[in-house]
Amino acid sequence: MKKITVLIPAYNESASLPRLAAALSPLIDNKMTDTPYEWEILIVNDGSRDNTLAIIKELHEADPRYQYLNLSRNFGKENAMLAGLDYASGNAVVIMDADMQHPVDVIPLMIEQWEQGYDDVYGRRSSRGKESIARRQLTKLFYRMLQKSTRIDILPNVGDFRLLDRKCINALRQLRETQRYSKGLFSWIGFSKKEIMFEQGSRTEGKSSFNFLSLLNLAIEGITCFTTAPLRFASVVGILTALCAIVYLIYVFVRTLLYGDPVAGYPTIMCVMLFLGGCQLIALGIIGEYISRIFYEAKRRPVYIVESFSGDDGGHEE
Repeated sequence: MKKITVLIPAYNESASLPRLAAALSPLIDNKMTDTPYEWEILIVNDGSRDNTLAIIKELHEADPRYQYLNLSRNFGKENAMLAGLDYASGNAVVIMDADMQHPVDVIPLMIEQWEQGYDDVYGRRSSRGKESIARRQLTKLFYRMLQKSTRIDILPNVGDFRLLDRKCINALRQLRETQRYSKGLFSWIGFSKKEIMFEQGSRTEGKSSFNFLSLLNLAIEGITCFTTAPLRFASVVGILTALCAIVYLIYVFVRTLLYGDPVAGYPTIMCVMLFLGGCQLIALGIIGEYISRIFYEAKRRPVYIVESFSGDDGGHEE
């Protein structure tokens, strides 16, 4: 019998987990699939500050199919997902959020496509739930920029809700960078993919830990992890600025030589200095983003640290 792991990263999700467990109950009792499967629900507690861990332990005591992986602190969702992939034992892994925005009834559809031979069955959102117009537009802009700046096909409106075959899991486990952007990594590893459309629900319990700054940081991670286009942009801006300066220099020289027109000194110098200084700071900031990633990767620190695991630790790589 094939085994399927449902991987759920959780951070301060004590209010959502009981409802999620109730929604998963018919699935793991094989009432939603034609073929019976062995199920493992692996919840990764990413350093929650509420009683999320206590609720997970209660679920584990009531049903051994619920396993938990408790990280020593909050390492972020991307690293928590890698931890779950390292410890997942299923032939396939379904990644979903704990906030009930990913519908459980879509999982059987993913399993059907997996049984037909697809290795990565991903969910594409037909709607984004209760999101502000500004956030939706910024999300579209981000994906458009990422698509145009990288050679990898980054799928828009596709999150972490997906089913991955064991071969995809083994490939992702080899990618140990600390600055992770999983949506890009899913595309980078390749393998046969299949799309499943779903309507994303709205969070009913708790509060999302993702604010504007978190989403901005995620966008920067996505761009700097998969493209060097910002560095090229800085180079192009530098070249264009230099050409404009040369053209302006020739213009001032010719006008002074032919017409004796004096050049306004202070305003011209200040404008040029401020413009060039701004360009330099932008370029240094872009370079600094890439250097900071080299700095973190050079340390070779573990991506996460496990405090406790409810199952058998078979010497998993961290």
